[in-house]
Amino acid sequence: MSDSKLDFDPPELETLSLDQVADGVVLMKMERADRMNSQTVRMFHEYGTVARILRDSTARALIITGAGDRAFCAGFDTDEIDVLTSMGTREFLKFMETASRAVAEIRQLPFPVIAAVNGPASGGGMSLALAADIRLASPSAAFNLAFIKVGLSIGELGTSWTLPRLIGLGRACELAYTGRTVRADEAECIGLVNRVVPAATLLDEALEFAQQATRNSPGGVRLSKQALLRNQEITSFAAAMELENRGQALLTRTDDMAEALAASRARRAPNFNGR
Repeated sequence: MSDSKLDFDPPELETLSLDQVADGVVLMKMERADRMNSQTVRMFHEYGTVARILRDSTARALIITGAGDRAFCAGFDTDEIDVLTSMGTREFLKFMETASRAVAEIRQLPFPVIAAVNGPASGGGMSLALAADIRLASPSAAFNLAFIKVGLSIGELGTSWTLPRLIGLGRACELAYTGRTVRADEAECIGLVNRVVPAATLLDEALEFAQQATRNSPGGVRLSKQALLRNQEITSFAAAMELENRGQALLTRTDDMAEALAASRARRAPNFNGR
């Protein structure tokens, strides 16, 4: 745990925990190990709470993982299915909008989000992993779109948008229509995860990724993420370049760029201040 405190008090959470694990790096853990960290209505509300707090904080990176060693997140808890099936259409739509917005808010955080997938990531658990910028997996990681197995579509929590952009339309269709499980080695091969690492070092490797990012200019990382996310939604190459040009122009006026150049000339590590 870092001695440098972040600028927020941890909220009261029932299904998640939030801890600072290094300067600027926060760990969000799903704390339902006895239920394979499966999601509940409460958990989706807490995703949104955490995202809104971190968005306006001095955090520089977020790592997401599941408690225990059995699962990252097994999707929606079957013990709460009755809660969903008892909802009317409008009430269910409102819940889906809340859940989708919470996952979107995590994806849109203005700094790197790293999923450390320690076991199965099913249904909504896979959707949450897809919302991260980087996915590291232990050898026990496994992914499947459980929605299709219970009579629903995989068009939930942004999955139909994120998945084909990550692994291509053909592979996304295969997983969507069959609901088959993708093990860690295949996930790495098709680009579903960045790399597979030993379970014992999974969080250490995620932290190393996060710290590599936090050693760079906060503004540069923030606008890099903005460009990458926004340009996935822009079909025009010209519009993509325009967004890039504006970001670069803004960054040339920051203290951090001047510091980076001075550090390069002096052959030392830069000391970024984020201004």
